[in-house]
Amino acid sequence: MRNSLLFGLVLIVLAVGCKENVLPKPKAMLRLEYPEGTYLQTNLDCPYTFDQNNLSQIKENNDCSLVLDYPQMKGSIFLTYKKVEGNLRELMIDAEKLTYEHVVKADQILPKEYSHPEAGVYGMFYEVSGNAASQSQFYVTDSINHFVTGSLYFYAKPNYDSILPAAKYLENDIRRIMESLRWNN
Repeated sequence: MRNSLLFGLVLIVLAVGCKENVLPKPKAMLRLEYPEGTYLQTNLDCPYTFDQNNLSQIKENNDCSLVLDYPQMKGSIFLTYKKVEGNLRELMIDAEKLTYEHVVKADQILPKEYSHPEAGVYGMFYEVSGNAASQSQFYVTDSINHFVTGSLYFYAKPNYDSILPAAKYLENDIRRIMESLRWNN
């Protein structure tokens, strides 16, 4: 009897112990890849031109302020044009103030100077990390006549981890805008 009890116990342990453990799937990040953009110079009736990504659609206002809409990424780059009329310092302070309003939600704001003396384009690029409303801000000017500010916004509540691939893609587009911007005289 003792042997049959021991044999039964061994069978139960083997039957229960040989089951495959069911584990939940580990959390994974979505792999978002966007096609390589092709760039064409804008042909607008404005005092400036720049290279536009073919994935974006321009919505133009009367005062040469633009919205570059990226429907695939659910984001937009807002460009605002101002004429410099002895108020360059105020325009620069306003642009910086707009950027640093995001400091409440941002983990970090990294300013980077931009200068292209041959084209007469000078400015600042701000990379904003964290759950801020805008992930990138910038301004460019010729210091005499023209001033353009830009900011990146998404159509959704900011969640830095989720929007990071799109934010990095559009950050590269912003850099391309800054590098290709030329003033029309």
